Amino acid sequence: MAYFITGATGFIGRYLVENLLKREGTIYVLCREASLEKVKKLREKVADLDARVVPIIGDLTSPNLGISDEDVSRLRGQIEHFFHLAAVYNMAAPEQDQIDANIQGTENAIETAELLQAGIFHHTSSIAAAGMYPGIFREDMFKEAENLDDPYLLTKHESERLVRETCTIPYRIYRPGMVVGHSKTGEIDKIDGPYYFFSLLKKLRQLLPPWMPVVGIEGGRFNLVPVDYVADAMDYLAHQNELDGKCFHLTDETHYKIGEVLNVFARAGHAPQMTMRVDTRMFGFMPPFLRKTLGTLPPVRRISNTILEDLGIPASVLKFTRYHTKFDNREAVAALEGSGIKCPDLNDYAWRLWDFWERNLDPELFIDRTLEGRMRGKVVVVTGASSGIGKATAIKLAEAGAKVIMAARKPTKLEKARKEIESKGGEVYAYSVDIANLEDCDRFANQVLDDFGQVDVLVNNAGRSIRRSINLSYDRFHDFERTMQLNYFGSLRLIMNFLPSMEKNRSGHVINISSIGALTMPARFSAYVASKSALDAFSRCAASEFSDCNVHFTTINMPLVRTPMIAPTKFYDNVPTISPEEAADMVSEALIYRSKRIATKLGVFGQVVHAVAPKFAEIIINTGFRMFPDSAAARGKGDEKAPVVSPEQVAFAYLMRGVHW
Repeated sequence: MAYFITGATGFIGRYLVENLLKREGTIYVLCREASLEKVKKLREKVADLDARVVPIIGDLTSPNLGISDEDVSRLRGQIEHFFHLAAVYNMAAPEQDQIDANIQGTENAIETAELLQAGIFHHTSSIAAAGMYPGIFREDMFKEAENLDDPYLLTKHESERLVRETCTIPYRIYRPGMVVGHSKTGEIDKIDGPYYFFSLLKKLRQLLPPWMPVVGIEGGRFNLVPVDYVADAMDYLAHQNELDGKCFHLTDETHYKIGEVLNVFARAGHAPQMTMRVDTRMFGFMPPFLRKTLGTLPPVRRISNTILEDLGIPASVLKFTRYHTKFDNREAVAALEGSGIKCPDLNDYAWRLWDFWERNLDPELFIDRTLEGRMRGKVVVVTGASSGIGKATAIKLAEAGAKVIMAARKPTKLEKARKEIESKGGEVYAYSVDIANLEDCDRFANQVLDDFGQVDVLVNNAGRSIRRSINLSYDRFHDFERTMQLNYFGSLRLIMNFLPSMEKNRSGHVINISSIGALTMPARFSAYVASKSALDAFSRCAASEFSDCNVHFTTINMPLVRTPMIAPTKFYDNVPTISPEEAADMVSEALIYRSKRIATKLGVFGQVVHAVAPKFAEIIINTGFRMFPDSAAARGKGDEKAPVVSPEQVAFAYLMRGVHW
């Protein structure tokens, strides 16, 4: 006995080959010459120690499958079972590809099977051949299929029609449900069907605790079957007598609604479950022309496309959320009786599917999440780069292969920092500039653009902080002017200088080093927090204007960092801070992920408290205000000695770790 298989190296094919190797006979597999390596890997995977898997050079889209006359003569009359599995099983594939593979490929396979005088032609169809039939579709139904306007549905239906109407040798048709991974190992080779929604579930898991209920959709129905069940059933049914001319639904007897399927995988992935599910049919009251009109509006289409692209869900898949067809599989069940082959319960193997996907197919695994991958060769401007956060950031960027432009006010200190980084092999350039001077900002920006042609990333790090109570600032209005001049107007001036080239190149990233104070609103920092909040507000507005230009804005709300800026406040010697290197790690995170905002959990909590319980937040801040005095410098008393710190102050500072007091 000999077998001939098209699509043997495909997902279902390799498991079928593994099953057939348990029987007697040679297995001939169609492959293109360029795909011989795939056959070699197949033989290794199925442990073909006796070389019973033999490649036959050909092509699915060629007449007679492109098989040579010599191979035709050698195989004629030898093939008992001809399995045709090769097809496009991707609903998002281009229409012409589906026509070539599914329709033309099936026609060529039938022609070849007849030429080889094969005993039985086994055609692997799909439940898609039923179209979107509004009811129960039996195994003896075919012409009753409805709504075949989708290329995938149409080509699967047409390929099955060719078998039914043109095949002159005995045939059997198998219609698998939506094929997912192996029920024992979870293995699958591509993202399709329910896997498109796994990224959404993962994002929900990252955002919310598993116990939190969320709203989802009820939608249509998914009929999922593991690949091992399909391969086992096909192998068994192919070798049974008196089944010619029949069609078998290799489906799960349970038809899960989409909301139920998502919850099954949510449990498997420890993600929140969609407790409240909205049935998409409730929108049926809207006239079709109105739904279509709304869907074609540019704003609606753009928002939808952005969300789907972020989640990795093809738009063509959404129509199948309204798929309500059920499949009667009594012929398959009867024929499989006594074999021990039965579709397993999805709840029993869903965790294996999720585990394999997360370890091997999660799209985020294939994204270069390294700073080097994101920044190599990029032109990056870092202000305040001669010390502290700026210097630590410049070192990291230079190590990652970026062209780092270090900007600072003091030339001697800046040049020392540049030489230090350059000695480590980094490509760095030093520019002396006073960011508080708007004309100097213009000069600096023009010089950088002349020298480098563009700026890919701007890190607005240079800043000034003043720790002084408002009642000590009545005669110091210049405190507010100079913090606003440097922290807001200086940074804004650089942004406005570099934005035009970013917009023109349709690429750019502006990172503003802000403070946890802009979220927690601590006392004594009114001038500083106001200036940082102004820059934050501008950036949020700008982000909306430049979103479609691929120009990103990130605000980093830094906790207290041990830098020269906080040195005058001696009390800070006794409170928890982070190092400049840790702060530079936050900048790296912003560069890699292009987050809108990066903040500590305490900072986010502070913002929430201010929003939902402002009086409570006010009391906490006032407690800290009264607990920690103004420094001697803030009171105009000259040099300050290290203050005596009480246990209460230390405890409060650690409780509010990172907040400026």
